[in-house]
Amino acid sequence: MFAAPDPGRLRLRAATRAVLGIALAVALCGLAGHSLVAAVTGGLAALLALFTVTDPTVRGQAVTTAMLPAAGLPVLALAAALHDHPVARDAAFLAVVGAGVYARRWGPRGHALGVFAFMSYFVTQFLGTVPAQLPELYAAVLLSLATAAAVRFGAWCYERRLPPVPAVPAPGDGTGLRRVTTRQAVQATVGAGFALLVGQMLSHERWYWAVGATWWIFVNTTSRGETLVRGFRRFLGTLIGIGAGALVAVPLHGAPVPSAVLIAVCVFGIFYAAPVSYTWMMLAVTVMASLLYGLLGLLDAGLLALRLLETGVGMAGAVLAVLFVLPITTDATTNGWIGRALHSVHASAAAAAARLAGDEQADPTPHIRDLEALLARVRLSLAPLVHPLNPLRVRKGRALRVMELLDACAAEARALALVAADASHDVRLTVACWRVEAAVQALTEAAPTGGGAPPGAAADDRPEPATTAHPVPQEADATAVRATEHPALRHLQALEQALVGLEDPLQRPVRLQSSARS
Repeated sequence: MFAAPDPGRLRLRAATRAVLGIALAVALCGLAGHSLVAAVTGGLAALLALFTVTDPTVRGQAVTTAMLPAAGLPVLALAAALHDHPVARDAAFLAVVGAGVYARRWGPRGHALGVFAFMSYFVTQFLGTVPAQLPELYAAVLLSLATAAAVRFGAWCYERRLPPVPAVPAPGDGTGLRRVTTRQAVQATVGAGFALLVGQMLSHERWYWAVGATWWIFVNTTSRGETLVRGFRRFLGTLIGIGAGALVAVPLHGAPVPSAVLIAVCVFGIFYAAPVSYTWMMLAVTVMASLLYGLLGLLDAGLLALRLLETGVGMAGAVLAVLFVLPITTDATTNGWIGRALHSVHASAAAAAARLAGDEQADPTPHIRDLEALLARVRLSLAPLVHPLNPLRVRKGRALRVMELLDACAAEARALALVAADASHDVRLTVACWRVEAAVQALTEAAPTGGGAPPGAAADDRPEPATTAHPVPQEADATAVRATEHPALRHLQALEQALVGLEDPLQRPVRLQSSARS
């Protein structure tokens, strides 16, 4: 976690701002005379507002934050009203799970609202909320959201000085059950139903931990493989966190000051680790939950062991759901992301070619930002194939080679964009860009059989190579020889070589999703 790169110290900024925003929200709840239960609810609302709202623009983030009460407060009331009606409570919880995952179809805003709605229901189970407590909880939630918004958009809005984060919707989304978010909503509901039933067999009081584990395993995943890897990492992080909680939280016996300090450390760890390590993040979440139970006077070693068991049940629910309920294969998802990444390489090279040809309005920079976001999704999608526990060594090697070459493409595209900004017109640069375009098109065009092999497919399954329909002018033959005469030519040549190298690990034909062309 600490060795991972942090360009611009964005993770450090986000984690520090989160500690300040959440601490201020909880402090204001205390000054307002709210109970510990209300302060915990308000602190969670502030954490979610700072953690889950990820719209590409600051304006979009502000709008989503303002919409959070509309998603959370009615759910909070529903859960409290059904507190003494177990069957209706459980059915409503599953409905919130399905709706929350389905809301991901509306992008980052739908995702944030869905998470906030789910956690509003979850926290009522965590705290045993009853209708009489609702006015105080509403006030605490609204105060905490306002405080978090003031810190995020007023006191410390470093995003205003940064370029917008590209929105990256899932590739190849269809309609009905062909839509990824619809399939995942069904999977999550079925998995949560399994977790709920088995979790209640283990504990009539803490069963919701199993449902929460299933829910969070589905967050930010698309394919079957991604979900399986995330489930393993969640269980591992919880296991280590329970050990840490037993060493740290149990001896404190709920002492307010040291518990509050350690909770702040855990909040920092959650935000700092989340972008790079789900295991470390879950360790911090588990220790924080242990400290909160200590403050509420409920913590003991048996409770920590029960949390581990419930987490295992939740993981089992998620695994069974993604394996047997409308499965979304890792190969199909990975090919979609790789196709879109190659499209961004093509777009950035084309923009660089236009700039080199004298078009001052052409700018490859936005395409480079899109490429960075897409490569992050490719890495996530390839994670199951490159995981240390993956026994398929050939597929793992091909996946690693794909990622290595895509990273090389990104590095050369970034360098080319910098050179193009100051380069003078040279016909050889334009010709070299045509070569890059031809290489991308050869990789992304449909195979004659109409299918594409996934990055980890066996060699025997490899289709016959398609003949490229993108001829390159004869003048380009001399480009490689004279590449050293211009920095842009060197980058273009390296980019072309990386693209050609992708032919083997990608099995050549990868369909470029139609949505990527729009």
